[in-house]
Amino acid sequence: MKKEWFVLHTLTGQEGKVEKSINVRKRQESMEDYVGRCVLPMQEVVVKKEGQKPRKVQRKKFPSYVAVELALYREAEGDGGARREIVPRTWQFIRATPGLLGFLGGDRPVPLRQDEVDSMLGESSGQTKPERPKVDVNFEVNNMVKINDGPFMGLTGVVAMVDPGRDKLKVEVSIFNRKVQVDVEYWQVELVRPGEEPAAAPSESR
Repeated sequence: MKKEWFVLHTLTGQEGKVEKSINVRKRQESMEDYVGRCVLPMQEVVVKKEGQKPRKVQRKKFPSYVAVELALYREAEGDGGARREIVPRTWQFIRATPGLLGFLGGDRPVPLRQDEVDSMLGESSGQTKPERPKVDVNFEVNNMVKINDGPFMGLTGVVAMVDPGRDKLKVEVSIFNRKVQVDVEYWQVELVRPGEEPAAAPSESR
């Protein structure tokens, strides 16, 4: 059966558990014809702290998301001609995965294009992580911000929630043409002032 790449949304910190569960269970349940690779995208970054030598570490490229290759759809004939329908066996297998919230895209997820697969799974070059500067900005819900650090660097989004006690924000951004909320810290973003032209998020129409 033809397999395509999809993105799964996991509980926070459960990415590795979801990846392991799918890769182990597909063999135990003889699902290799329906389930291919399941990958937790990682990237190498260079961390430099004051008084210490720079060191390379592996970090999650897209926290709370894993990529999986699935035979999720099959062609079926209907009154209106050929259509794509979900393969129940594949759907039930994935939905039974511990730590999983669901597919990115809901109950009719759209497979990734090849360029999106390359972006999801490709190696990213290392980058030096700066020290955290003090932030003297009061963020508010609906502020437009640009993310300047971390796995979502370069995206522009709207503040959905402010946690001043921990200096953290939830920002709604577009990932693979889907609106999702990501967690960032104050120092990782900059406020886009009214009248400024925000950088466009990497969102491409199908």
